[in-house]
Amino acid sequence: MEAPSLTSFWGFFCLSLALTIAQLVSANSEGDALYTLRRSLSDPDNVLQSWDPTLVNPCTWFHVTCNQDGRVTRVDLGNSNLSGHLVPELGNLEHLQYLELYKNNIQGTIPPELGSLKSLISLDLYNNNISGTIPPSLGKLKSLVFLRLNDNRLTGPIPRELATVSSLKVVDVSNNDLCGTIPTTGPFEHIPLSNFANNPRLEGPELLGLASYDTNCS
Repeated sequence: MEAPSLTSFWGFFCLSLALTIAQLVSANSEGDALYTLRRSLSDPDNVLQSWDPTLVNPCTWFHVTCNQDGRVTRVDLGNSNLSGHLVPELGNLEHLQYLELYKNNIQGTIPPELGSLKSLISLDLYNNNISGTIPPSLGKLKSLVFLRLNDNRLTGPIPRELATVSSLKVVDVSNNDLCGTIPTTGPFEHIPLSNFANNPRLEGPELLGLASYDTNCS
């Protein structure tokens, strides 16, 4: 059998090198996004101390989980005594499945860029101090199952784009200052009314065709 030529070996080596470099570049971009988040947060308990931007990728950082390709799939920072705000760069974590930042003191708004997280299964931002509106871009998260935004200071209507996310099983927006009416279509058919409670300006389930969904939002 003829031995592989030097040319074919060199070609295979170059291809392998290119794939390795591509993985490192993507891992570095994800590390950059997470380090941007770290810089936006106050961390008195040093839970982010291992988030070292000089490392090749963030897969060795505490509270970060990667898949076998070295792509970030989980960020677990619930109940970590963090304050500060979320950053739009989080939208660069294209393989992220779980973003867990509940029970902190995060302020500011939810970046619309989170709508780019096409693999996201769980978005848990409950029990923080987040204000502003729920971005309609979250309606692009077609893998989303858990959306828990309760116990914040969110305002505005519940985006009707969320009614198109058929994978949604749990939605909790209770204890905010949302307005308008409660959606009744798509996944919202099975969400209990208690998950919308304690929003003084939020009215009962919308009667399709009889009232604008953003009524009482002026």
